[in-house]
Amino acid sequence: MALHHEFDPSRFIAPTPHTADRYGDFLEAQRSRDDAIVLVAEEEGRVLGYAYGSLEGNDFMALRGPAGVLHDLMVDTDERGRGVGWALVTAIRDVFVCRDAPRLVLSAAARNEAARRLFDRLGFRPTMIEMTMDFGS
Repeated sequence: MALHHEFDPSRFIAPTPHTADRYGDFLEAQRSRDDAIVLVAEEEGRVLGYAYGSLEGNDFMALRGPAGVLHDLMVDTDERGRGVGWALVTAIRDVFVCRDAPRLVLSAAARNEAARRLFDRLGFRPTMIEMTMDFGS
């Protein structure tokens, strides 16, 4: 018998009623760090999306040297396709270049095809493949 389960992060990291507030607090705290960057795209006072990244040193697990790491890129679903993601990634890249980061790296879910197409168009290339084996039900 063969069973196939899609990877569902909510099985492991279920949001709580306070997740959004706590993550907002986390991002606010990152703004005061010299090695972190939080950019917000807005239009007429309405938030369209944000990007969060940090400067990191050698990562021996990823087999790479120092880099700017794009941890989060979020664009409001109603705003996708308008260039918001492109503008945020371009802006955070420019900040990392000004801070002498030799590269920008990110991770994207394999099934997030829209994000992967955006990153391909921006010039990113695959360098590592994460593989997952789920346990349990």
